[in-house]
Amino acid sequence: MDAATRAGIDRSLRHPVMYLLTSGAAWLVVSVLLAITASIKTHCPTFLEDCGFVSFGRVFPAHINTLVYGWGFPTALGVMIWLMARTTGQKCRAGGTILTATLMWNVGVALGTLGILCGFGTGMPWMEFPRFAWPVLLIAYVAIVVWSFIQFRVREPGRDYVAQWYFLAAMVWFPWISVTANTLVHCVPGHPVMAAGINAWFKSGVIFLFFVPVALGAAYYLGSKLTGRAIPSLTLARLGFWSLAVVAPWAGMQKLAGAPIPVFLPYVGAAATLLLSVPLVIAVVNVLRTIFSSEEKLPSCPALKFTLSGLVAALLLAAVAVLFNLPGSSLWKVQFSLAGYGFDILAVYGVFGFLMFASAYFIVPRLTNREWLCPRMVRIHYFFSVYGIGAIAVGALIGGYVHGSAAEAWMQPWEYVVNELRPFAAVSTFAWSVILFANVFFLIHLVLMWSGLDKVIAARKTDGETTDAEPAAH
Repeated sequence: MDAATRAGIDRSLRHPVMYLLTSGAAWLVVSVLLAITASIKTHCPTFLEDCGFVSFGRVFPAHINTLVYGWGFPTALGVMIWLMARTTGQKCRAGGTILTATLMWNVGVALGTLGILCGFGTGMPWMEFPRFAWPVLLIAYVAIVVWSFIQFRVREPGRDYVAQWYFLAAMVWFPWISVTANTLVHCVPGHPVMAAGINAWFKSGVIFLFFVPVALGAAYYLGSKLTGRAIPSLTLARLGFWSLAVVAPWAGMQKLAGAPIPVFLPYVGAAATLLLSVPLVIAVVNVLRTIFSSEEKLPSCPALKFTLSGLVAALLLAAVAVLFNLPGSSLWKVQFSLAGYGFDILAVYGVFGFLMFASAYFIVPRLTNREWLCPRMVRIHYFFSVYGIGAIAVGALIGGYVHGSAAEAWMQPWEYVVNELRPFAAVSTFAWSVILFANVFFLIHLVLMWSGLDKVIAARKTDGETTDAEPAAH
């Protein structure tokens, strides 16, 4: 692809993608503020006790839903539509439609969040938004992604990449799980236990059928693009993709272990979650081989460092999935503990988040034709994000085991469980505060880049990146 075509693609997507990334970063700051509030209330219950709309039962689901739908989805959509345009070589001819749909999405998230804080949440994890929000989000989602399918359909022969597999699959899988879950829970309600099972399946689906595929697709693209090397094994890439597609839809029901449902369902869910380590490890190994073929570029390239951190988080996620779901393991002990939160944060912020930050650091200079204003701000964002999310995820996973063990000590009063959990909650509060600091810098940086307040450079510095080369063909 020549420079003129690339420039045309970037011009056609500049405002839609920057709006998606910037609004997502703003929602991330809101989510982290809510996370800090919820964490403080865990070890200091009297904090803001006179404000009913920020009780733990409202502020915690508001934190999760703004993290997932306020930050996660817009950021993923921004990255996907840009990378799909670049890999297909097709300009976007619906920028205004995407901008309108993004505004519609943000309005839906805002109304849903206010509904939760006002006490109208559904009480179902990751589906707490009031019922009216889901059609709004789904319509906005379809209006954004449909153009990527058109671009893929009219692409030039030979422009096929591994990243496209994951992006197209994620674009299709989310509407499937969303329509299925919301129809069965809200439109055709059945037994409450089965509603809980559907809710658990939906939550697992959002992680493993949307966030993980988007993250792996970005990793394949960036690993090749930033190093200028081809993916080592197309066979491994195919195996990783299809094993994810086959196994991931079966996960989730292990959350209902011990519930009055057919006994095989939790075991099938546990087995599927355990097997999800296979596609994760395959993709990580494939991309790491690409990255370490040009490891001399790693110290000078922030996008590459975020990519590497996201891949390490994916390996840790695979290990935790195996540890918590082995036969005779600690699944029962951590089932209702802080460990589940640690797993979710590791997946959404550690794996998906780091790879989205890597994509943003790669994409934004090309959209704005500007280098990042302050390299120090980029370094602050990277190190604070790594240390913060590491403390939250590891602390929650270990704290979850301690939490579950304390809860099993039935001879002890519940105050004993609370006291055992308090140190881990305090660590979480501090870590989220560090992450808030990092992401305020990131948001300011994005706004400055988009608004053009930083200095426009005449010639782009590559910082170790293969800026103008297309990714090596896979």
